[in-house]
Amino acid sequence: MSSQSVASTSVRQPSLLAMGPPHRRTSATFDRIDLGRGAWLDWSPGWLGGADALFDWCVDQLAWTGGQRPMYDRMVAEPRLTATVELDDTAPTVLAEVADELSAHYGEPLAHVFANYYRDGRDSVAWHADRIGRVHRHPTIPLLSLGGPRTFALRPLGGGSARPFEMHSGDLLVMGGACQQAFEHWVPKRAQAEPRISLTFRHPRDGRWRQG
Repeated sequence: MSSQSVASTSVRQPSLLAMGPPHRRTSATFDRIDLGRGAWLDWSPGWLGGADALFDWCVDQLAWTGGQRPMYDRMVAEPRLTATVELDDTAPTVLAEVADELSAHYGEPLAHVFANYYRDGRDSVAWHADRIGRVHRHPTIPLLSLGGPRTFALRPLGGGSARPFEMHSGDLLVMGGACQQAFEHWVPKRAQAEPRISLTFRHPRDGRWRQG
């Protein structure tokens, strides 16, 4: 475990769909949303059942670290923690199964998994497009939400009307097409928020592209 604190001031309230062992809900389907400008989203609420157990494993077993970012004339701590997820014998088998299913569904290797940990409402991420979009023309980026509900929003790059999604434990959102070139996304702060982890499944690149 990293020396970074993973403590949270919020209490997580489990939902019925998120309880039990992690498993793929075969009844869950994808809703394709055309964003325009060559970009699209796939949205699937409740895609993974038993997501709270996977949340607990991530909190306890991942080596969480805190990054820094420049702000004016100094470096400040990023308001969230991050970790790399190794798909080996120490990880729950459902993680490798999810990576295999997403890779097969989208016809792309999506076996690199990164985690972002929003400990409470003070943790957030600013508007951005993922850096992988600078070198990969149309990357496919699935986001699997675990833990408490949190808003994830997109807007046209440079500003415009935002499209929010309230992501609950087990919800899956997939950004594709020109999403990283034409749109940007964020997770805003909240006055009160339960702990939440976002797992991102990526192309086989290095850890510089763990944003999301």
